[in-house]
Amino acid sequence: MSEKSAAAYRPETRLVHAGMLRSQFGETSEALFLTQGFVYETAELCEARFKGEDPGFIYSRFSNPNTSMFESRMIDLEGAEAGRATATGMAAVTAAILAPLRIGDHVVASKQLFGSCRYVIEDLLPRYGIEFTLVDGLDLDAWQKAMRPNTKTCFLESPTNPTLDVLDIPAIAAIAHAGGSRLIVDNVFATPIWQSPLTLGADVVVYSATKHIDGQGRCLGGIILGSKDFIAEHIHNYLRQTGPAISPFNAWVLVKGLETLAIRVKQQTETAGALADALASHPKVTRLIYPGRADHPQAALVKKQMRAGSTLIGFEIDGGKAAAFRFLNELKLTRISNNLGDSKSLITHPATTTHQRLPIDVRAELGISEGFVRFSAGLEHKDDLLEDMEAALKKA
Repeated sequence: MSEKSAAAYRPETRLVHAGMLRSQFGETSEALFLTQGFVYETAELCEARFKGEDPGFIYSRFSNPNTSMFESRMIDLEGAEAGRATATGMAAVTAAILAPLRIGDHVVASKQLFGSCRYVIEDLLPRYGIEFTLVDGLDLDAWQKAMRPNTKTCFLESPTNPTLDVLDIPAIAAIAHAGGSRLIVDNVFATPIWQSPLTLGADVVVYSATKHIDGQGRCLGGIILGSKDFIAEHIHNYLRQTGPAISPFNAWVLVKGLETLAIRVKQQTETAGALADALASHPKVTRLIYPGRADHPQAALVKKQMRAGSTLIGFEIDGGKAAAFRFLNELKLTRISNNLGDSKSLITHPATTTHQRLPIDVRAELGISEGFVRFSAGLEHKDDLLEDMEAALKKA
């Protein structure tokens, strides 16, 4: 970017220019650096790189120009001090939670989580002697009561997957900090366009860049963003030694995805809002959840901590699993997929996909009924999507 302070530019501008590294050829588009390693002019320079005395690149598992560009652009957008990219979103979640912890530590997490995140909390952490408590993320008293002297990390998603609950990030951050804990927020459903957890009090933000950041179904990726101290002390060496590294090509793809992130998210949010309004009164839809509507259970909180709603809608179809499956199978335009944030509209049945490993009673407690579906708005015309849905609902 220019000499002008990066913070003075608006997000749309920073998404195009921040973190740019040009080679000696002065290319317009970011170059691809498809290399595992790097060479050094002297043995002394090689030694300095490995000792951290020279800032150059060493090995693409540690760092790479494409990875650096992606990290720098996300750091700038999120308002973080530092960040490290990972191979996938779940690699980012797992590293952010696990890397700082030790035997005897305790984690408090919202029970409203993506199925793989629940696995990390419930199945993985106890194997390493780390305790956990799952709470109703909407209940601030539950967060407070769950805190212990050995609580080191609190973790949540907001909006949640798949029921789009919106959790009070500032209030939960205050509880975490009062108890000597850090707060990690998975901000995938809000995207950095509509929510900035670090400004709301969170200490760490994680993303599955596979979703909106790529936004076109091409590659996997993730990123952890936070303070310089957190990244340096807990994340940098963990990633360097254990190896959940993003490929240079995927990092390049994600940088190109960031250029259009704001445009895509704004259009998808507009489409999701229009479809939510149309489906809310449909006789076959018994429950609809959308953060941009006044009837959302946390509508006041949405206005307080988010800049807009979401690209996703959750709704329940009358007739349970059989009706939901008939609806999904009749759709011609929206495709069945467990991904989200894509330029193509996608829909999934969480009870049999993303949350199928949870017992029925746990799914029921979370509001994931047999008739519940999660819709991710793409870039198609909203009227075409609505016509497709209405035709499928007639046969549900």
